[in-house]
Amino acid sequence: MAAQGPSRRDRVRQATLAEIRAVARKLLIEQGPAAVTINAVAREMGMSGPALYHYFTGHDELVGAVTADFFRELTAVVEAARDSCPPGEHGRRLLSACRAMRGWAVTHQAEFGWVFASPITAGRRPDSPRELAGRDFEQVFLEEVAELWKARPFPVPAPGELHPSIAEQLRAYADSSGVDMPVEAVHVFLTCWIRLYGLLCMEALNQLSFAYSDLEPVFEECLREMAPRLGLDYDEATASR
Repeated sequence: MAAQGPSRRDRVRQATLAEIRAVARKLLIEQGPAAVTINAVAREMGMSGPALYHYFTGHDELVGAVTADFFRELTAVVEAARDSCPPGEHGRRLLSACRAMRGWAVTHQAEFGWVFASPITAGRRPDSPRELAGRDFEQVFLEEVAELWKARPFPVPAPGELHPSIAEQLRAYADSSGVDMPVEAVHVFLTCWIRLYGLLCMEALNQLSFAYSDLEPVFEECLREMAPRLGLDYDEATASR
């Protein structure tokens, strides 16, 4: 017997959920994060606020669902850029992924700011769509660096050189992420990530416009300086033009 597809009721519900998230995104882009409220989304859709609660339990769940959409979209873009380079060419794959992330960030500034430059509230469920999508995005970079470490270990601090608190925190992070690298290698990876992430946030939020009108060469300089820390050659051939 052929498997039955979703019922008409389920299809209508899924279409409505997708429309709600699309309207929330439109409000975010056009009016900013404060405009994304249950009542505002409902009003745009010609619904009442209480009616929207049949689809989302509240503002936090709506924000989580929209954020998960952004994470999935960005993950697909970054994965496609990474996988356009041959397996084993870790330098090209990582640099291409970083450039793809910046490309999405500068063309989706509202969405990037919503995901990466907003406070993270405590007590979020680890199995929520937002958290699962965020971990999938994280793994794109983390797994490639782990493969790089396995193939060609890069320079790391000597054992015992890290502050004990840093080492303890990174050990817990490595365990929870399932990454097979020593804490010293995780420290190098996160040091690079923090710098890259910080630069992208400042660009997406226009925090550097007082000095720069074009941050692409600044970003490339960051990649050029980051590459040797991971034992990689800087590959200018894949840089965007």
